[in-house]
Amino acid sequence: MGQKRYAIEGIQVGQPIITYANGKEIKTAINKKRIHEPVYLSQINFEGDGQGDLIHHGGYDKAVCVFPYDHYAYFEQFLGIPLQEAAFGENVTVRKLVETNVHIGDVFQLGDAFVEVSQPRQPCVKLSVKHGNMKLVKEVQKTGYTGFYLRVLKEGMVPPDASLVLVEKASHHITVHEVNEVKYRQTSPERLKAVLEVEALADVVRKSLEKRIQHI
Repeated sequence: MGQKRYAIEGIQVGQPIITYANGKEIKTAINKKRIHEPVYLSQINFEGDGQGDLIHHGGYDKAVCVFPYDHYAYFEQFLGIPLQEAAFGENVTVRKLVETNVHIGDVFQLGDAFVEVSQPRQPCVKLSVKHGNMKLVKEVQKTGYTGFYLRVLKEGMVPPDASLVLVEKASHHITVHEVNEVKYRQTSPERLKAVLEVEALADVVRKSLEKRIQHI
């Protein structure tokens, strides 16, 4: 049986710009544009990509933001508008690879690079500002349609028509969806401990869940 391959709708990058919402200045790189030439993926990002807030975005565990194209139809209905490319500020828009079937620690080949699933994407208010709907972030959390982040294990060139090819499946059952469940809903100490046992889980998520387990 061959390796499982997931088609990519688009790869997008963008640099931070200054915008305004409710009279406040916001620095954001959420408005990304599709690439049409090969691009280099380093340990921290695609060449030409950036983040407006380096405290909460970017870094080794958040080098690449992935969002499933499968969710676009749902959010088009929720927002009442057609969605454009990189509507969720993602670098990679993938087909058929959703939160319930991707595991923390799954390793994929992306062009010449190798990447590993590190954590769910935690939506911030800039996503709501982008689409002019302040209920959007809550809807993303409620549905679990968050997308996820990748860390880069091996840097390399990525062509615009690349696929995500599964090369190593994690040995446990903890999906991105399961991490979202314990993050955003009432849960048991047992479920939390099972998530915390996953070595590939990003440190920032681990620390927040460790705090939570103390209060259950």
